[in-house]
Amino acid sequence: MDGKHVDWDKAQIHLLTHAFHYGTAVFEGIRCYKTDRGPAVFRLQDHMRRLHNSAHIMGMEVPYSQEVLEQAVVDTIRLNEVDECYIRPIVYLGYGKLGLNPVGCDINVGIAVFRWGSYLGEDGVKNGVRTKVSSFSRGNVNAILDSAKTSGNYVNSVLAKREAVLDGYDEAIMLSQEGFIAEATGENLFIARGKKISTAPGALVLEGYTRDTVMTMARDEGYQVREEIFTRDQLYVADEAWLTGTAAEVTPIREVDRRAIGTGKPGPMTQKFQKMYQEVVRGKSEKYSRWLTYLS
Repeated sequence: MDGKHVDWDKAQIHLLTHAFHYGTAVFEGIRCYKTDRGPAVFRLQDHMRRLHNSAHIMGMEVPYSQEVLEQAVVDTIRLNEVDECYIRPIVYLGYGKLGLNPVGCDINVGIAVFRWGSYLGEDGVKNGVRTKVSSFSRGNVNAILDSAKTSGNYVNSVLAKREAVLDGYDEAIMLSQEGFIAEATGENLFIARGKKISTAPGALVLEGYTRDTVMTMARDEGYQVREEIFTRDQLYVADEAWLTGTAAEVTPIREVDRRAIGTGKPGPMTQKFQKMYQEVVRGKSEKYSRWLTYLS
């Protein structure tokens, strides 16, 4: 926290921290994986670049350079002596000034590392998840600035996730203001028909790095990948659909609104990308080794 390592149970903030009241924080989700060469952080530079970009969009000046934060991640993992972990860097407006005017607020930075398994569950990764189209839609881009990974924006996702879980589903799918498929509450979404793969345009979603990884691998494998708008009925009749995200990795969708997707089981394309992704993040693909930062 702010350049010093702090014991887990002492990593605390004041009750009147600005971000606690108004959601004025930007953050990232990153993973470190166990490889044959020791722990390696996946796409660390990209995530830290986006953290700085999110802060810039929010008018916040991060008090540490990207390089300093990257090294802080590595140091914190080493100190905790873990070979696999989830990493949560956060930049937030701190204690000292309350009210909606953020000008003059102190800016604080923290990095936590901890063990976290499959976000949507091991069964979801293996057999696919059940989803529903949410009654909550994504906000207008000029209202919430979707390109910034801002804490306050995720209230929208929390409402949709809660609704889905209470209705007996694993995850919610969000529509844009215009009614097109955008993304899930914390993941990007892909559909496939034949050799064609579609995902929502970057202007409608947070452009995730797992999303980018799968798009890159798919194009390298000869698939046609398009960023384009598509509708919920096009999702219903897709051959396959899957979610991507740092926490969820590559998770198949087996059902949407009580309609089976394809055969109702993870399809061959989804399984292919799951396998490729695990090989990449665990250092078994020399072709994509540029995405790994080894602690050693």
